[in-house]
Amino acid sequence: MSVLAPPKQPAQQPVAPSAGAMWVSDGWTVTKRNLTKLKRSPDMLIFAVLQPIMFVLLFSQIYGGSIEVEGTDYTQYLMAGIFAQTVIFGSTFSGAAMAQDLKDGIIDRFRTLPMSSSSVLIGRTNSDLVLNAISVLIMMATGFLVGWRVNASVGSFLGGVALLLLFSYAFSWVMALLGMSVKSPETINNASFMILFPLTFISNAFVQSQTLPGPLETIANWNPVSAFVQAARELFGNVGSAPVPDVWPMQNALLTVLLGAALMLIIFVPLCIRKFASISSR
Repeated sequence: MSVLAPPKQPAQQPVAPSAGAMWVSDGWTVTKRNLTKLKRSPDMLIFAVLQPIMFVLLFSQIYGGSIEVEGTDYTQYLMAGIFAQTVIFGSTFSGAAMAQDLKDGIIDRFRTLPMSSSSVLIGRTNSDLVLNAISVLIMMATGFLVGWRVNASVGSFLGGVALLLLFSYAFSWVMALLGMSVKSPETINNASFMILFPLTFISNAFVQSQTLPGPLETIANWNPVSAFVQAARELFGNVGSAPVPDVWPMQNALLTVLLGAALMLIIFVPLCIRKFASISSR
């Protein structure tokens, strides 16, 4: 009596990871690549941190005695402006790094790999978010040394930190698109400084907008950077009794910043992905 052999079971086929899992995995891999590159170039991190420290010491110790702010101490008033300026300028690394990778041919290398194209952008903006977080922590430590204090609850303080990082992350996508649209890293450095310096200085970051001459006061009151700084001051409890201009963005600073950050992400994330796809297909 013969024993029938059991039928062979079909070989198990490996389960391919979902598109979402690949997107997360690839994004994390590129993020680690950029952070490793930053670790091997400590001079970039050092200069990124030294600039905000210089501004804190320059304005608080040299000009602080000459600048009066109605309703609060100048050091308390100043720090939110320094925070905002630093994360805005820190976001330019996304654009400069994208332009440099294009120039060095790194993007061509990524094209040959089985990876999500958008993960390159995710990794770039994520690593710059880490750099901005480090800069903010060091600035806060420097601020405490020169007399800055948080006069708000722990939740409000953490909300202020989150707001700074949210805005910087959203703005990184704007700069990433600019970095893919220029021909060299030098171009984006020059262009961004020409735009961002007036944007941050014609605001309430360093002086009250009502002290500026007529047209500049109007520009400062409606400048999105002013709303960003005002929201940070409110969350850190540094407003004191300083008057707030009677214009909608300043009276609703936190809402203005949240809407602005959401709008930047909604507009510029798809534009960046489309631009990167166009570059990669050449």
